[in-house]
Amino acid sequence: MTSDTLPSQGASGGLSRGWRTADPRSPRGLLLRHWPLFAGLLLLAVPTLVSIGKQTWSTEVGAHGPIVLATGLWLFSYNKLRLDGSPGAGRLLWVPPLLFAFALYVFGRAYDFISLEALGLYVVFAVALYLLSGWAEWKRNLFPLFYLGFVVPPPGWVIDRITAPLQTFVSFAAVHILAPLGYPISREGVTLTVAQYQLLVEDACAGMNSLIGLTAISLFYIYLMHRASWRYAALMVALIVPIAVFVNILRVLALILITYYFGNAAAQGFLHVTTGLVLFTLAIALMFLTDMAFQAVLRRGGRGHAAA
Repeated sequence: MTSDTLPSQGASGGLSRGWRTADPRSPRGLLLRHWPLFAGLLLLAVPTLVSIGKQTWSTEVGAHGPIVLATGLWLFSYNKLRLDGSPGAGRLLWVPPLLFAFALYVFGRAYDFISLEALGLYVVFAVALYLLSGWAEWKRNLFPLFYLGFVVPPPGWVIDRITAPLQTFVSFAAVHILAPLGYPISREGVTLTVAQYQLLVEDACAGMNSLIGLTAISLFYIYLMHRASWRYAALMVALIVPIAVFVNILRVLALILITYYFGNAAAQGFLHVTTGLVLFTLAIALMFLTDMAFQAVLRRGGRGHAAA
């Protein structure tokens, strides 16, 4: 009787020891070692992401959010992030930002300030990544962490502050392009009068949607293609704003012409969203084409120097 039970107990003990001695770098080992941290992150992240999805991702301004979240998490895998490091003596340095992040999260959640809530979650994620990977690995993955910051929706007053000059400039440009062509158009601030119709150049038409989404996607592309050249990356980032403004001028012109020829209902209905999608795609294409043109010039210049 005793001899029959010993193998069973040995197998059970071996199984328990197997779980306890799992490779700490494997997903199972990480989960066993840090399950309270993973559980806490899930408890914070799930309700926040649901709120962002309802309040921001369902709008034109925040439509890039799910793409940034998916590609940002993929970048950690692309970089072969190792979660087997140790923060060492620097662990205590992250206590103040962690407490501050929790305060932001709780305040934002309690008073429905989604920007503060998302910012608090973002800082908690950054601290958790440091605790799991260590300083060297955390610093090596600084760009994916920065890129994920585009998931945090900016406050409304920030959007208003940024879009105000864009609205004015886009309105000014649209009037001075169409008026010489004989169209009955005038401007008062950001309100355009076209024949019997009045149009308000809203945030989406003034470049905010294109600016944030285009910046995120362009940074993702630049990092993958030119991560070793920070000067070149800075040059490409500097071109994002003029490209976004140019594309939004085209969008406002298109909406004005649609309103003039087909009426206000057509411009504010399906065609309003369609022009936004088409011209946003055009903006991305312009970034890619600009990059290809610069690369061709650099290659030609390199061959010229080599020949000399």
